[in-house]
Order: sequence, then structure tokens, then C-alpha cells
Amino acid sequence: MFRGIWPESKSFDDSGFPEIPARWKGQCVSGPDFNPSLCNKKLIGAYYFAKGYIQASDGNMTEVVTPRDHNGHGTHTSSTAAGSPVANASLLGAARGVARGMAPHARVASYKVCWEQGCTSSDILAAMDQAIRDGVDVLSLSLGGGDGSYYETTIAIGAFSAMEKGIFVSASAGNEGPQQGTLSNGAPWIMTVGASTLDRTFPASALLGNKLRFTGASMYGGPGMGNKLVSLVYITTSNQSNLCMPGTLDPNVVRGKVVLCDRGENSRVEKGAVVRDAGGVGMILVNTADNGGEELLADCHMIPTVHIGAKAGNVIREYAKTDRNPTALVVTSTQKVNVRPTPVVAAFSSRGPYFQSPQILKPDVIGPGVNILAAWPDNVSPTELPIDKRSVQFNIISGTSMSCPHISGIAALFRVTRPDWSTSAIKSALMTTAYVHDNVRNPITDSANGGPSSPWTHGAGHINPRKALSPGLVYDLTADDYIAFVCSLNYTVKQVQSVVRRTNVTCSTKLSDPGQLNYPSFSVVFGPNKKVVRYTREVTNVGDAGSVYRAVVEAPSTVAVRVRPSRLVFEKVGEKKRYSVTFVARNKTDEAHSGSITWRNRQHRVRSPVAFLWVES
Repeated sequence: MFRGIWPESKSFDDSGFPEIPARWKGQCVSGPDFNPSLCNKKLIGAYYFAKGYIQASDGNMTEVVTPRDHNGHGTHTSSTAAGSPVANASLLGAARGVARGMAPHARVASYKVCWEQGCTSSDILAAMDQAIRDGVDVLSLSLGGGDGSYYETTIAIGAFSAMEKGIFVSASAGNEGPQQGTLSNGAPWIMTVGASTLDRTFPASALLGNKLRFTGASMYGGPGMGNKLVSLVYITTSNQSNLCMPGTLDPNVVRGKVVLCDRGENSRVEKGAVVRDAGGVGMILVNTADNGGEELLADCHMIPTVHIGAKAGNVIREYAKTDRNPTALVVTSTQKVNVRPTPVVAAFSSRGPYFQSPQILKPDVIGPGVNILAAWPDNVSPTELPIDKRSVQFNIISGTSMSCPHISGIAALFRVTRPDWSTSAIKSALMTTAYVHDNVRNPITDSANGGPSSPWTHGAGHINPRKALSPGLVYDLTADDYIAFVCSLNYTVKQVQSVVRRTNVTCSTKLSDPGQLNYPSFSVVFGPNKKVVRYTREVTNVGDAGSVYRAVVEAPSTVAVRVRPSRLVFEKVGEKKRYSVTFVARNKTDEAHSGSITWRNRQHRVRSPVAFLWVES
């Protein structure tokens, strides 16, 4: 749900698909450039919602009001979740192979809610309600959810209604990292998804005149610079010229040279276009410690470009400023696979805590969201810049918008393989089987600083779909449990009714603490007068009868943790057992310590991350 769909893409081919199920109530609506006949047995719904946007724009609608995607975002995310297999897919020859969505046999319905200047809450809620009426099984929301209270947040309200109908809702955490507390879509009935890297990169390098070579990333499909070094310039004389903003580069200074540009303010691909228009022949794009850190993104630039991390960027800046005749050569190359370490959390991925309910650990999980290849409209260039006239059928882009549909597609598979599971059981399985070590067996790192990531960054960890099919135990929840949670947030009854969209809710039952929600993770908030926190959880056996689990606790030295009972015995499938956890703060610390509680037997590791937060009041 976001920017529409490009129905002609091969990713929405319906070859071999059976007839559309009779339970499906949706349709494809017409637009000036969209005929409903373009839909098929794969693409079974296509809408647009613009009434709120048009009203907010005082009726000044300059776009074609259509279900068609004129941006690329909707087509990319839809095909990531459920695209049909497409052989020989690539972006200008890079990442060549078979492109398929996570659930390639699932059907797709598109609900376009965003336009050139953004999206309105009324259009988003109208689209979510339409999807619920149509009978979707999964709602994938690659858009921001705001940071207001739950009764003020459209996506939280719409997602609650979807959850009550048994619809799995996943949503992007946001791209406002690496600062803490930047997360969106943090309601506990939503699967909140952060972004991580794949084990594939698109390497490029910067060779300097002092013989130093720095490796980075790039995506460029045109002719290279050759093998001769040229002058390197780093311009800091005019306002924002170091950022390579439009109009800041003097062609007399830049022509025929490689330009060093700092990341920030405008898009990375626009910086390359600015350099090209000023006569530059290459660009070295460098991060700062506060903008990107060591994160490397392979954008489809219009000139030879290499994206460099902050530490190497500092060395290159110093060389450009102090050498009498600085020179450089940008070298691009083909992709590299089996990259180590992987996964790494993307620096842009938004982080918790989610301050509307800090007692719920968010994000929930991370998934692939960096340099993702997926379908793209023919009439949208890979950079989305008006001056870029290239046409591609697939594009590589990054964001939590890309990681969200990975989880959505997996959830669609679960709806088939585990049809009797609730949405919370599916969510629990994906969380408790997620992994927190990379492919070199070290803790997953954060590309913002190169250090270990925390649960506020990666949630329960990186998804592991195969293990999630057999989680052993699940933490289940009902709509009434979520209502009791909302009632514990010190809202008025009317505000609670706004969230659940029912007037018969009275909050006669509510949790003693929001953290008492039967969630698959723990967020423990200590304060000056709160040194002891005790939570209760209930797990359901979805593994074998006669299973015995033992609790294994990992905790920092600053917190004592006790689990009672420490042993759970399940005589039958579907049996439920309760346990309690007591957390005692030994001393206050500002460091982001974390831990875990894992129920283990020979077959299963049911892991719940624990994050600790110290507050002043």
C-alpha cells in the first residue's frame, strides 16, 4: 500500500494461476491511464485514494488520479512481497538472475494512497478499510505512521481493525536512524520491521594520487573513467557546495574532475547529477559520522561514483584539502556475493524505543532492506530524476520500505502453511526464531558505528523463515488482550474507543502495566523509584506433545533476572503454561545493555530479547 502499481511488469504475470477465489470482494478501478482489464489472476485489485489529498491541496491536483504507479515505490514493494518469478532480471546488467517475491504464488492488490506531496491520514484509513472489506490476508504498509498517541495515529487505528479480522499487518519502522526514538508504526498489533543488508554488494573504489585505495559501493551502468587519475576537488567555499546541492558547483572549477561530496540534505543520486551537470567526470560520495556512518548504498548514479564510509571519508577529505595536487580515479565493478559480515543493520533504519509505549520493545525484527532488486515502471528512471532518461524494468533501492514486504510475503506463506494460527502466533514465531549473529558468528553489527547493534535497533533479530515454521512455543494474543493494553495507557475511555473503533468498550479490564502484554519480547523500564519490574507471560505449545523446556537467561551485570518456574512441561499440543520474570536493577547505567530469555529443549530455542531502559521520571 503506497504508490500504486505498474501492471505491465512481468512480476505480475498470472501464468498458471487458478481462478480468483470467490471470497475475494475487491476490484480494479479505472483511471485515465489505467484500464481495469490490465488486472488478471495475479493482480486482483487496484485502487487509488485521493479525496483527502485533493482537499488538503485546496483542489490543486496536478497529478493523474490513477491506480498506476508513476513513482516506482509501489511496484517495487509489491513485487518484493509477492512478485512472480522473472528470469534474467537485472538493473543495467547488475544483480542478474531470477527475480521473485517472497510469496510468488500469492495474489496482489494495490491501494494507492500517496502522491507527489505526501499522503493524508483520511486516504490511508480509507484504503485500509477497503482492503479489509475486500478480504486481504496480509496488509503491507511501506509508509510512515506518525508518532502521536495511538488514538491519533491512522495506521494504528486501521491496523487494529485489520487484526480483529485476522489480517496480518506489517509496516516499515522508518528511515530516520541512527538516532534512538525515531521509530514509526510501533503499535504492538503491527509487525514493525527494520532494515539490514544482504550478502551481496556492488563494490566500487576510489584510488587516490597518494596510492591509497578505499573500497565502497556504487551502481553505475555506463562507461567508466578509464585508468587515468584526474584532479580531485572538495569545494567548501560557497554555501552547501560540499554537499553538492543544485547550483553550488562552479563548472570552471569542476569540469573534467572528480568531485568529493558530503552526504546529506539532498538525495545521493541528485548529488551525482549536480556534479555531472557542472562537468565533473566522477564523484566520491562520503558519509559523516552523523549521516550514514559506515553504511554503503549502491544507487544507480548517472556518472562513475563510489559511496564511502565516514572513517575513510575523513582521510579522503584531509587528502583533498592538504595535497598540492590531489587526484583520484573512481573504479566501478560487478557485484560481489557471499559478503561477510552479513547481515548488518542499516544506519538509516529507525530505532526504538517507541515512546507511546516504551514498555513494548520495537522494532520487532529486521529484514533485507539494502540494495534490493525488484520490479520498476518502464517510464520511471532508476534515479527518479527528471533529467535521467534511462528506462529499466527492475531497480535496486534501499529503505525499510523494502524490508517490510519481505516480512509481508513470509506472513502470506504462513497463512497457507499454518492456516489455524492467529496473526500474533505468526508474529511470535518470526520473532522468537530470529537470529542475532551474523554469518561469521559475531553479534549483528550496526553500520552507523560498526559496533554491536542492540534490541532497540534489531528487535528480536533477523528473520529466519525456515525456523519460524517450527517455533516450538508461541506467545498468543487476542483482540481483548490488545484492548486491555490500550486501556493501560492512561487514555480516556473515549480515546480507547477511537483506537478500537467501538463504543461498547469500557476498560473494565486493563493491564496493571503496558509491559504485561503477552508479547514475545521484553522492554524493562527502570526509574528512580522503580528498581524492580515483574512481568508474566504465557506460552502455547505448538511443537510436540511431551515437550520439556528450560529457561536460559542472559543479562548484563547491572540487572538481576529471575524466571519462575525455570522449567515448563507440556503434555499435549496446544497446552498453555505461564511464567513470571523479575528484573532487579542493581545500579543505574546510561549504556544500552540488553539480554534475553530463551526456553530451550533439544529441538527448539524460543528466544525473547530483553532491552533495559533507565528514565529519570
